[in-house]
Order: sequence, then structure tokens, then C-alpha cells
Amino acid sequence: MSDVLERFLRYVQVDTQSADEHCDQVPSTAIQFDLANMLADELRGLGARDVAVSEHAYVTAWVPASEGAEDHPRLGLIAHLDTTEQAPGFGVKPHVLSYAGGELVCGVVDGKPVSISPERIPALNDLVGEDLVCTDGTTLLGADDKAGVAEIMALVALLAEHPELPHPELGICFCPDEEIGHGAELLDIDSFGCTYAYTVDGGPVGELEWECFNAAEAVVSFQGFSIHPGDAKGKMVNAGELFHRFHSLLPATQRPEYTEGYEGFYYLEGVSATVEHATARYIIRDHDAQKFQAKIDHLLSAAAFVNEEQGSERVQVEIKQQYRNMAEIVAEYPELIAEATAAFESAGVVANVIPIRGGTDGAQLSFRGLPCPNLSTGAYCCHGVNEFIPVSSLEKMVEVLTALVSRFA
Repeated sequence: MSDVLERFLRYVQVDTQSADEHCDQVPSTAIQFDLANMLADELRGLGARDVAVSEHAYVTAWVPASEGAEDHPRLGLIAHLDTTEQAPGFGVKPHVLSYAGGELVCGVVDGKPVSISPERIPALNDLVGEDLVCTDGTTLLGADDKAGVAEIMALVALLAEHPELPHPELGICFCPDEEIGHGAELLDIDSFGCTYAYTVDGGPVGELEWECFNAAEAVVSFQGFSIHPGDAKGKMVNAGELFHRFHSLLPATQRPEYTEGYEGFYYLEGVSATVEHATARYIIRDHDAQKFQAKIDHLLSAAAFVNEEQGSERVQVEIKQQYRNMAEIVAEYPELIAEATAAFESAGVVANVIPIRGGTDGAQLSFRGLPCPNLSTGAYCCHGVNEFIPVSSLEKMVEVLTALVSRFA
């Protein structure tokens, strides 16, 4: 078993799911300290310097440069500790299977196979004969982003064993709460001391991303009026129906399941409703800043329209800005994309430069003064029970990172 695979299988079994309901604290879940402390101990054992776990569960350390590269700028490598709460994430039981084609069956739950087909994930056609790490079908795998964590840690272990491999000083950081928008918000960039950085938080091997969404969250509240349904005519206001009316005013073609590439969306994350009160949570995304603002304006207009229909203020919208398109910053550092492209190519991988249909810690970091594109991890189907990653992808990304740090030396 390769070092990176062994690490990955261990890390995914440490529960680290973040929780949006506790977003007023960092980390949002104390269990993220379990993996943070484990990684800190391993970094110390690998000879990393100034290893620390902050009160907010940020793991930071640096790796000394190889001989002759001491004067080169420090390069950062970053991944996140937490996993999403959009799918069950506690008690992950990974296993490795040899994929022979057809339906990829991760496991069996309640007598039914948990599977995904090449029709839905065409990339499976290129993975026949590969060893894939899957879940048992009851939880997500956590490759987002414990694959990135394992790949960075495997690189550190490789450099500890072979200090002659060229590399500048490396800043290592593992962040909490990326999945709920905190990410690198509290990282002390000055102390981290890096001139440039890369997050390792992408999808299939070769992905290289320096553009992301502009992002906001909207919490929409609906106030109804409850009365016995037998006496409701002209009196009852059903908050659930208010939500239904509001949601119908948002363009259906701009939902995630109908968009791709640079197309933005409104995504209904969840709704709870009674006659008296309803709450809906949306996220709003677009790469284009003007289209992004237009989406927010449309959401506010829909609320105003329903209020006008009702003749009273029954719908309220609270908008929380989350992050901006890091292309505004990273576009000024084309050398970061060129070096990453060359690192992929030297490992025999064709770089696939695409816009992120999501966000990474790099978005916040770039606007805070640390330009930070995103690299692939090799994972597929993240945020669901069908999540998987080829073993060869884990191993290939260690090669890519080794090539990348050598180019900065």
C-alpha cells in the first residue's frame, strides 16, 4: 500500500463534518480538532517546523528548503479538514475495489445496491481496471478534501525521506470549516509567510482552476397567519404557500441541475415550513459579477412582489456575502498557472484549466493578499454517497506536487 493511500484511508475515518447551524463559531464542530491534532503530530514526526494547532483548529507548519533553495519565496500548500453536511458523514468505512466496468457499486444499504453508472459519470469508462476507493454506501467518502490532505502529507513525508529533492520552504496549512464558507478566513497570512500558495481541493486529476464563483447565501423568512382550516377563508395565510409562490418566481433554468461552465444558479439548500412560519435557505452563484448582482436583485424583487400581493411585509430576505471570484486577483499572476501546468505535464498529465463551479479557500486567500489557484485531488462525485477516488489519482497527485515544488526551487 502506498503511503498516500494508507494516509487517506486513515484520515477519512476521522469524523470532521462541519455544521452550518454553528457557523457563529470556528470550528463549527469540535471534532475537527481530532484530525487537526493527528496531522500536527505527524508533521512533527516528519521534521516540520513551528507546527501549531490554533484555537480555531488551523494546522500550520513549514518545511525547510532543500540545499540551495533557501532564498526562494516560501510556497504554501493548503487543504481543508472538514467534510460537507450535505450527505451523511459520520462513521466513514472506506474500501478499495477493482472496477471492472458497468455500474460502480459502492455498497449495499437496506438490501439495495448504492451504485452509479457510466451514463451518469462518463469518466468511469476510462477507469476500467483501476482500483477505486469507495464508501460502503452509507456515507460520503470525504475525499473532499481529505484526499488533498493526504497528498500534501505524503509529499511532506517524501521530502523528509529524500531531502535532496528540490523545493523551497513550504508552508503547510489545513483549515477548518471550508464547506460552510469560513475556510481560510482566520488564517494569519503574515505568520504563514508564503508569497504564493495552492489549494489542493479539486476534482479529477489535471483540474487546474483560478476562477471561481462569486457567492452569497440568502435566508428567506415567510410569516403566515394560522387559523382553523374550517374557518380559514379570507383569513389564513399559509407560510408554506408563500414560500411556494416565492420559489416559483425564480427562473427554473437557473437551478444547478440545468447549468454548467460559466452559468450561475440559485440553489435551494433546504426549506422548513408550517402554516405559521417558513424558512428557505438558498445559495447564489455566478462567475460574472454583474450577473451575480442581478441574481441577488431578482431574489429581492421576488420577495417584494409577494409582499405586494399580500399587502403586508410577510417575506424577508437576509443576504450574506461569502466570497468573490478569485480571477480578479490570480489573473495578475499567470506564472502560477504556467508552473502548475508544467508540473502536471512533467507527471504525464494534461492540465485541464476550468472555472470552479464552487469555491475554495483560495478565493478568500487571494483577496487577502495570498494568490492561490486550486489543484485537483483526483476525486469524483463529492458531497454524496457515491463519492470515489482512484488509487492511481492519489499517487499521481503526489508526483504532481513533487514536480510543482521543484519548479519553485
